Amino acid sequence: MVLLSKLKVVTLRLCHSPSSCIVASTFKRFVVGDVKPSHFPLQNMLLCRRFTSESSETHHDFTVNYLINSCGLSPEGAISASKWVELRSPKSADSVLSLLSNHGFSETQISYIVRNHSQVLNSNPEKTLLPKLEFFASLGLSEGDLAKTLAYEPKLLSTSLEKRIAPTYDFLRSLISQKNVVSVLRRGSWIFAEGHSKKVAPNIEVLRDSGILQSCISHLLAYHPKVFMRKPKELGELVDEVKQMGFNLQKSRSVLAIYALCGSNRSVWNRSRKIYKRWGWSEDDVLAAFRSQPHCMIVSEKKLIRALEFLVNEMGWSSKIIAKSPHVLCLSMEKRLIPRCSVVKVLLLKGLIKGIENVSLSSLLVPAEKYFLERFVARNINEVPQLLSVYQGRVAVQDV
Repeated sequence: MVLLSKLKVVTLRLCHSPSSCIVASTFKRFVVGDVKPSHFPLQNMLLCRRFTSESSETHHDFTVNYLINSCGLSPEGAISASKWVELRSPKSADSVLSLLSNHGFSETQISYIVRNHSQVLNSNPEKTLLPKLEFFASLGLSEGDLAKTLAYEPKLLSTSLEKRIAPTYDFLRSLISQKNVVSVLRRGSWIFAEGHSKKVAPNIEVLRDSGILQSCISHLLAYHPKVFMRKPKELGELVDEVKQMGFNLQKSRSVLAIYALCGSNRSVWNRSRKIYKRWGWSEDDVLAAFRSQPHCMIVSEKKLIRALEFLVNEMGWSSKIIAKSPHVLCLSMEKRLIPRCSVVKVLLLKGLIKGIENVSLSSLLVPAEKYFLERFVARNINEVPQLLSVYQGRVAVQDV
């Protein structure tokens, strides 16, 4: 009787899932028979284990095959993704894939989402996924941008709309415009997945307590949301560092400096510092340039070196002159530096400008095109009729 009682308990426990119930039913048929042999419990436990294992393997094989054949995953990727999802039939998963496809997601994006967040295949398309897609679309996000955003942060598809996404939107909207909320979604979608209360709200208080203006905080949030990924203590230390570098925390450049020193940007900053010093800048030159134009410290290495070589070696300005106008290093080579400097080259060759030292980097490269054309092209067009063509890249300097 004790044995039968124990076996009944095991049978009830096995009936938590359809596959287990099959095992339990088989198990029950054995129990009804002769229970006298002492080896009976061990035989049945081994039988249960075999049935459960075979059932589990069947579902796992189906899941892996589905991930490969329907979602485009590699065998290795499918095996890895199958650890987080178990599919018993294709019906529900097919509905998820169909919904995503109908909302502008490419096959590549869908594959990426499933590979990195396979649980989405168990979601209810109509009750769970569709409301989120409609909510994000209502913010003004195009299908293409939404697909790109969710492919980058697929966890958003499993994040609660009512408990996290909508409250985070309301919080952000109280600080920034609708347009900038969309910017946050594109640039910092993790905020909607994690929610605003853990890091974003505390970090905003850190910035406010440091004396940074709300307008600057809003700009930082809209265009550089990754700053708010930091722990509040780390961000506070970063603000102190920026202040010690001589930044006025009530000016917009201070938040640009915070961004330039934040996270992975720190290594780029240090690399740029070394490059500038190789070109003859002093430590004071570097800090002065950083205070003048924080972005000059996080320009790509290739762009930075190319700009310095062009301005110093090809055009003839001294490196120290460039240190006083660091913003020119952030401008496009193809769209700004080369076309305008080509005009200056011609004017130098024609003797219309007496020496490169007489050309101000700022007055040449910073003004809008209209003012550049008036000052450097229109004024000299009679002497050099091809000057506009040189600027437009249709005539080479040596052909004038």
